[in-house]
Amino acid sequence: MPELPEVETVVRTLQRLVLGKTIARVSVLLPRIIRRPDDVEEFKALLAGQTIHAIKRRAKFIQFVLDRDVLISHLRMEGRYGLYQAEEPVEKHTHVIFHFTDGTELRYRDVRQFGTMDLIPLGLETAEGPLAKLGVEPLDPNFTAEVLRGLLKGRTTKIKPLLLNQECIVGLGNIYVDESLFRAGIHPERPAGKLTAEQTARLHAAIVTTLSEAVEQGGSSIKSYVNGQGEMGMFQQSLLVYGRKGEPCTKCGTPIIRFVVGGRGTHICPACQKAGKRTKQ
Repeated sequence: MPELPEVETVVRTLQRLVLGKTIARVSVLLPRIIRRPDDVEEFKALLAGQTIHAIKRRAKFIQFVLDRDVLISHLRMEGRYGLYQAEEPVEKHTHVIFHFTDGTELRYRDVRQFGTMDLIPLGLETAEGPLAKLGVEPLDPNFTAEVLRGLLKGRTTKIKPLLLNQECIVGLGNIYVDESLFRAGIHPERPAGKLTAEQTARLHAAIVTTLSEAVEQGGSSIKSYVNGQGEMGMFQQSLLVYGRKGEPCTKCGTPIIRFVVGGRGTHICPACQKAGKRTKQ
């Protein structure tokens, strides 16, 4: 599933491709992609004539800010957008097409068909729908080590599942949680509330650095992720633990191991991330 860096990359690409374009009409080829309104014909009618004024990311969601509404899109496993000329053939698994007045089309393609779209009235997008209960943004300047410490305080849950909780911190998926915990030298099963002030500061720095580097490199193309122009991300070449089971740790040479935490495959260096002990970078 695309995580924060991948979604941020898609947003930046879409900003270059479709910002300022006006929707002439919309084709919906797979109605279940549309969650709100529940009437697909109403969805199409509401979008016709509206212009895209801004494209933003919130957590793993893409927001198309229009004249009267905000279209909130979640790519889920394999959703992707592409800009085409109207005369170009429509690829298989294309489910929604936004026909623009200039003769171009923004097409949403999703092999797994898990993606979603919600059309929310402008001004209500954070109060209603999928954005209503999201946590803090890890790349926001207001996300500090002190804020993170407050989120962890008193929590008995393991640190990895807590970091994956989108109502706590948004956008952190499996890849970047593993990478951040490794950089901070913290075992993923350590109780969140047991982290010291020093460990929390290290974790905060690791989260921000890992995500920032991933955004700069266009995200990680582990499976089928590409941006809005079909380009792969490159951060997978910089991964230190994720997907490296059996390979030597870049810090100490100990083989990376994989096990399950909270139902998610997890990669660590057992020497650098010792359970129940404070570890150093």
